[in-house]
Amino acid sequence: MVHLLRHADHDHVGKILTGRMPGVHLSETGRIQAEMLASRMAAIGLDALFSSPQPRARETAECIASVTGLEYGIAEELDEIDFGRWAGQTFDALEEDPDWRRWNAERETARTPAGETMNDVAARLTGFIDRLSETFTGGSVCLVSHSDVIKAAICRYLGTSFQTIHDFEVAPASVTTLLIDEGRGTMLALDGNRFAGREEVVP
Repeated sequence: MVHLLRHADHDHVGKILTGRMPGVHLSETGRIQAEMLASRMAAIGLDALFSSPQPRARETAECIASVTGLEYGIAEELDEIDFGRWAGQTFDALEEDPDWRRWNAERETARTPAGETMNDVAARLTGFIDRLSETFTGGSVCLVSHSDVIKAAICRYLGTSFQTIHDFEVAPASVTTLLIDEGRGTMLALDGNRFAGREEVVP
């Protein structure tokens, strides 16, 4: 079982494209969310815990680690999308950038200014999940990452276009649960809502 967690709230959510900006930490609301998330994960029972290198993700993982007693590892595969020059800009300002509009309109093929595609992001995360599923067979693993990174994996596992990321939300401190078995991924829950048992072969 793999639990994909989006980091808890920070002050940029909904206003600024944070990306890989340094020094972005959880807000007071985010810390409360992280503590609640930690209790939820402790009740599930975890065998391993990994985090994106970004401070907001690490702080979320630290809360979970303090409650579960697990040490957490840093995994570059969980890192936020590299948005390059877009990072730190407000979403209102980005709407004036034709490259940003193209990124949102053509997620199957468009690249960020730093060169990442949604396919690149999905490949790095699902590849990491595949390796973990072999190491922790039958276990429960928690991965703290970022909204569009988690969405990329969801699209890959469901076999849907990356363009469908606009159709669902991965909110701060949300949990997406996957069951991985012999290279097949079953989506069990997204943000607390159960799926209808859709299953896809991982490419």
